Amino acid sequence: MLLKPGRLSDREFEIMKSHTTLGAQTLDAALREHPEAKFLRMARNIAATHHERFDGTGYPDGLAGEEIPLIARIVACCDAFNAMTTDRPYRKALPVETAVAELCDQAGRQFDPVVVDALIGLVQKRTRPSE
Repeated sequence: MLLKPGRLSDREFEIMKSHTTLGAQTLDAALREHPEAKFLRMARNIAATHHERFDGTGYPDGLAGEEIPLIARIVACCDAFNAMTTDRPYRKALPVETAVAELCDQAGRQFDPVVVDALIGLVQKRTRPSE
């Protein structure tokens, strides 16, 4: 489905959304074998919550704001920026300026505004001409 050139059907989208819970379940199994592995706990939290939205309209659990682990809020914002600025089978990469504008538009809705500000600061620092 990730390589499909067009829009996903409703059924395909529901299947795609299950990656959050399937990923979390897989990492839960790894944690049962290695409960001391803190990185697995972090990875599990990212897998389970990276599609939650800051305004509470995301999935799978409808978490909002700081109910969403900070690491997942960071990954969600970075993942969206990467997705927008990378060629996909269904569209060409967007210019960085367009992606930044979209992140700003979604700050407080899809993304944590503090995380958006931090990412934009890093992008601007990296794209600023050398002085």
